[in-house]
Amino acid sequence: MRREPQEQQVERLIPQRIDYPEGLPVVARKEDIMRAISAHQVVIVAGETGSGKTTQLPKMCLELGRGKYKRIGHTQPRRIAARAVSTRIAEELKTSVGQLVGYQVRFNDDVTDQSAVKVMTDGILLAEIQHDRFLSKYDTLIIDEAHERSLNIDFLLGYLKNLLAQRQDLKLIITSATIDVEKFSQHFNGAPVVEVSGRTYPVDIIYAGVDDLESDRNQMIIDCLRDIEANQKAGDVLVFLSGEREIREANLAIKRAQLPHTEIVPLYARLSL
Repeated sequence: MRREPQEQQVERLIPQRIDYPEGLPVVARKEDIMRAISAHQVVIVAGETGSGKTTQLPKMCLELGRGKYKRIGHTQPRRIAARAVSTRIAEELKTSVGQLVGYQVRFNDDVTDQSAVKVMTDGILLAEIQHDRFLSKYDTLIIDEAHERSLNIDFLLGYLKNLLAQRQDLKLIITSATIDVEKFSQHFNGAPVVEVSGRTYPVDIIYAGVDDLESDRNQMIIDCLRDIEANQKAGDVLVFLSGEREIREANLAIKRAQLPHTEIVPLYARLSL
């Protein structure tokens, strides 16, 4: 029988009472999710963006007694998301990052012995396997946004399927958009799926005409923003572009246009924390 690497165990102080925000769809399914986690080694939670699964699932695991001696590992596809998620969970648990909740990304490690929840990029968890093939520091792993299917996530899911047979104490929770849940369930031998609804907000979709698409893209964006300013109610506008260079170019063009009442916030994966 293989033995896991020995490490000093620290008993972490888990809050006796954990509160949940009202109105989140995942909170409405809280009892079903917690029953599934208690009864099964692998659980798949399916739900669209806005359901609250990213921030509330680690809290449910804490309520079940996970994370007391080993950690709850919670992976995110991107560094910015890992930092933001750890901050939000820490706020809801009335603590600060680096205490009950920590995070680790490339070049930044804010995890202490008292951290019961460790939020990290999937690449960090994959790298840990090189020096701890049993992932012995964790009693629970949450692989978030698994439907994105990066190479890191694919490697992790393949490795974890074999590891689970050797570590019966390890729980695995996979979150995914509803489109891919059956594939994940089949991969993990018919693991149960708990579906939660998304939380939607009213959104107006504005389609550009064919003539607009054939003209300068950035000028089209500026013209659309001016039209919104003139004809729509105040609010936020999302502009989706295909890459970092396009985002930078659009950002510069909109700044030069000096649109009134407009704050420009570019967002892409390589931004620093």
